[in-house]
Amino acid sequence: MTTDSTIDVSLHPLDDPVRASLRGEHHRFARWVGRIGRYDPEVARFFGHPPELDEQDWIDLATLLGPGGSTALRGYGHVPPDGWTVLHELGSVQMDGTALRVAHDPDLEVLTPADIPEILDLIARTEPGPYAPRTIEMGTYLGLRVDGRLVAMAGERMHPPGWTEISAVCTDADFRGRGFASRLIRAVGAGIRARGEKPFLHAVAHNATAISLYETLGFTLRKRSLLTIVQAPSPGSQAPTPASAASAPN
Repeated sequence: MTTDSTIDVSLHPLDDPVRASLRGEHHRFARWVGRIGRYDPEVARFFGHPPELDEQDWIDLATLLGPGGSTALRGYGHVPPDGWTVLHELGSVQMDGTALRVAHDPDLEVLTPADIPEILDLIARTEPGPYAPRTIEMGTYLGLRVDGRLVAMAGERMHPPGWTEISAVCTDADFRGRGFASRLIRAVGAGIRARGEKPFLHAVAHNATAISLYETLGFTLRKRSLLTIVQAPSPGSQAPTPASAASAPN
């Protein structure tokens, strides 16, 4: 697969965080077809794409997804070609953590691949968002244990130039209300700040509780967006096949 070397200098790194990460710090996880990039699916489910997809972009996206595959497109006004299906739309917010009040926390531990079974169990119980078996390779993940049990965690996900995303913030239901999430966010942020970078994060727009917490810690709203979940054509459905498809990079 070819690597997309086209960079729109007019875009802020956070306007295109997936492709900015895949061109840089996370290049080892990248899979490209034309202008469409995706993470290795064992690492993350994210696809990066131009703000506006042209006919070839949709063909390349279908190639990366495979028949019947689905993904979320960021931004507004995406109109899939014939054969595609819009499954769902979801509002999202992107928050700037430049003013995050950070603090190292000696009671937290750095999670390792040996902790993946516990991590996946906690993710399944708390559902903070997608987390794959190798997501831990994207950055540093911190955990908090009570009586040896992993009950809360947070870590680093996308890594566009100068920025690192805080993600997978979650706490077991039996331990909420103790400030664990705040401690984890501030500690992850401290590691990011120590590298001379700035933290940011994403949240679904209707999660008022989480957004309120982030604001109390110093995050500010940077951008509202829409996630459009689309499904590629399945075998037998009509998909666009212009002559240029035959020479599409793969």
